[in-house]
Amino acid sequence: MVMKLKRQLLLLGVIGLCGTFTGFSQEDDIRRDATVKVVEEVMPCVADILTKSIVPVRNPFERMQRQIWGGRQFDEYISAGSGVVIDEDGYLLTNEHMIHGAEQIAVRFGTGTNEYEATVLASDPKIDVALLQLKGKPGETFHAIKFAPEDDLLLGETVLALGNPLGLGGTVTRGILSSKSRATLREGEQTTYRNLLQIDAPINHGNSGGPLVDLKGELIGINAQVVNQDVNGEPVQGIGFAIPIRLVEEALSDIPTEFVKSYWFGARVKVGTYPLVIASVQAESPADRAGLKVGDIVLQVNGKVPRNFIKFGALLASNAPAVTPLTIRRGENESDINVRLIPVSEVFNAKMVQDKLGLTFQDNSSGFLITDVETNSPAATAGLQAGMTVQAIDYQDLPKDIIELAKMLYAKKRGEPVQLYISFMQKVGNFNVSRQGWVPLRPR
Repeated sequence: MVMKLKRQLLLLGVIGLCGTFTGFSQEDDIRRDATVKVVEEVMPCVADILTKSIVPVRNPFERMQRQIWGGRQFDEYISAGSGVVIDEDGYLLTNEHMIHGAEQIAVRFGTGTNEYEATVLASDPKIDVALLQLKGKPGETFHAIKFAPEDDLLLGETVLALGNPLGLGGTVTRGILSSKSRATLREGEQTTYRNLLQIDAPINHGNSGGPLVDLKGELIGINAQVVNQDVNGEPVQGIGFAIPIRLVEEALSDIPTEFVKSYWFGARVKVGTYPLVIASVQAESPADRAGLKVGDIVLQVNGKVPRNFIKFGALLASNAPAVTPLTIRRGENESDINVRLIPVSEVFNAKMVQDKLGLTFQDNSSGFLITDVETNSPAATAGLQAGMTVQAIDYQDLPKDIIELAKMLYAKKRGEPVQLYISFMQKVGNFNVSRQGWVPLRPR
């Protein structure tokens, strides 16, 4: 009797145990850890980008040969890279170097079969960020990634790099954040990108432009560079670089200015938030004079709700140069203010450059040629003279024109130096010798 009871109890235990195992839900699956959940959330936002560039044949002998045989005088190059959707209306973020010079841009998602044409809305070669817009069907929406807070980074935290390495399609790799602030500097080169994130998650060519995310599934950076070998040619493993979200937001926050084009607004909105929040206001700008403050929440522009920072810029542009009414909330109070945008040429011009540096420039093929130096100016104190050429500023390529140079100087804090790379010819005996070097100036 006792043995029969033990057998019955044992059988009931086995049945109960089997019931426990067979009753696992998807949420109880031990394989579905934080990494898997993040990938499921983020992968629909990740895009494969294909670009086609047309490059003229440069070799004169090959060009002549093609002329003889009736061949094309150009070559087509196809490149593969990555991108990430940041707004459900189809705005896509990638690297500027990925789409630089591209004639056509095609975008695909690993979660579907559709191919989309994309156009470049704005780009920032200094930070290496570009914003694209997908041409979807009317009313079509896309999965958009969430932005992580600026500088919310933990050294050693787990990170995931997603993208289209080697043209293979949607791929995810995992590693840690190795450094929160790294400058990529190689022997004989100037530092081009500063304050990059260094990661050891495996990335390869084609990962450029793809998202780097944390275990909350938030965008902390854009994959930008991979190091395959050191300065001595030795192979390197486990070192990649991404543009931090702080710099990405800095580039994107200037995009409303791209829409407004020839007008000055003078305030930035925080990217990736809704409703929009004013992130910075330039002194004496139209935004400042209208009374905008950092932290103000923008509710309406000209009677319409700006659902994202792109719509905000478009609404500002649509009303310039007339007065544009804005409805804002500051604390618990709502109020209406009026902003009148100013043509940039009235503010950012050669006169501003002269007032700040004491220099008069003439644009030429090799840079900004100095044509005049004001007495007792910062330029005169530094020893600059007419005939010298400025070829780079602040360790970056020259701005495209005097207006952009004036904007750069205006953004400087009081007392903050500007570095000019100067070249000139100096007579030494019977020879003219080329001289060059960096010269610091402190704008007035």
